[in-house]
Amino acid sequence: MADENETVNSLPADKLQEIQKAIELFSVGQGPAKTMEEASRRSYQFWDTQPVPKLGEVVTSHGSIEPDKDNIREEPYTLPQGFCWDALDLGDPAVLKELYTLLNENYVEDDDNMFRFDYSPDFLLWSLRPPGWLPQWHCGVRVISNQKLVGFISAIPANIRIYDVVKEMVEINYLCVHKKLRSKRVAPVLIREITRRVNQQGFFQAAYTAGVVLPKPVGTCRYWHRSLNPRKLIEIKFSHLSRNMTMQRTMKLYRLPEAPKTPGLRPMTRKDVAAVHRLLGEYLAQFHLAPVLNEEEVAHFLVPQENIIHTYVVETEGKVTDFVSFYTLPSTIMNHPVHHSLKAAYSYYNVHTTTSLLDLMSDALILAKTKGFDVFNALDLMENKTFLEKLKFGIGDGNLQYYLYNWKCPSMGSEKVGLVLQ
Repeated sequence: MADENETVNSLPADKLQEIQKAIELFSVGQGPAKTMEEASRRSYQFWDTQPVPKLGEVVTSHGSIEPDKDNIREEPYTLPQGFCWDALDLGDPAVLKELYTLLNENYVEDDDNMFRFDYSPDFLLWSLRPPGWLPQWHCGVRVISNQKLVGFISAIPANIRIYDVVKEMVEINYLCVHKKLRSKRVAPVLIREITRRVNQQGFFQAAYTAGVVLPKPVGTCRYWHRSLNPRKLIEIKFSHLSRNMTMQRTMKLYRLPEAPKTPGLRPMTRKDVAAVHRLLGEYLAQFHLAPVLNEEEVAHFLVPQENIIHTYVVETEGKVTDFVSFYTLPSTIMNHPVHHSLKAAYSYYNVHTTTSLLDLMSDALILAKTKGFDVFNALDLMENKTFLEKLKFGIGDGNLQYYLYNWKCPSMGSEKVGLVLQ
């Protein structure tokens, strides 16, 4: 297949501008599809070239879409003129700060542009440097003239079980292009390039999530939110006073006990890794899409780190029987005179054997509140639907779609998804 860039570059400049204008006109008011219905009316130029199921396709089989490649392209994909690739050394604090700034200023926002994720530098290290991480998978794009970082995409290795098959694959995350470059079609080049780098290491499948509908989700989850600091959430318009409700009554409605009630609940330590590893492995067996973590990965992702990951175990008579975990992901609040940051806790992996999940999660809310979180977020995956309404979570307006690259399998309900990506 001829490189599509060559075809495009052979067109005269005025023709190119015409096409560009037409594309822009066509895209105005036609932001990314948020629902399956919207998506069905879109054309997916880039995704139609990729090994993913088509949107309307009903998948009943299991397996890779295209065979593993033998000959992987050696040279990186061509970027628009004036830009170059750079593998980011996140061990260098200055480079880590650059990535933090790029994401902080250009990454995921809500539909009303009021909140933007604010991943801390330490959080990024936790997320991007698990066991087996590779520097070339921290893939940056810089402006040649001033070396400014303007694009990024990452991959980390993961063993993931899809129904009955465990595949070595990568999790793709933090695809981010500077706002000023959004029309330059840099994102598809980033995706192609990370695919090439991942293929070079012998990985041919990937898992990723997005708030938008692309071809084709394997599962769709919904975010739910539990107010911990209702006054602030209402002041920043994250939530609203319900009809016939006063601020006083709202505060009372969401009030939580001072201390957790589960006996034997305490912060996890390194000594708990083996027990937590065993509990998690056994628990995740019931879901259709779930990570298969080794002890080193459990230690990396679940041993508590202040302001990043919080994990609590229940120990009874010397035996760890349950655990609950949530990670810290604040958001920048745009254009508010008083509040600048929304401190959000995100439910991670929670395993119950002797304590009820309802009690565990109730304690998680109390712990998050005492740590100064404003809101506790959870997806309706795994068994989360059993406690969301009872613990006064409200349904959010955002879906999170789960995707697999170069793998087809029947789609699943959110309660069969057992994978949480940061």
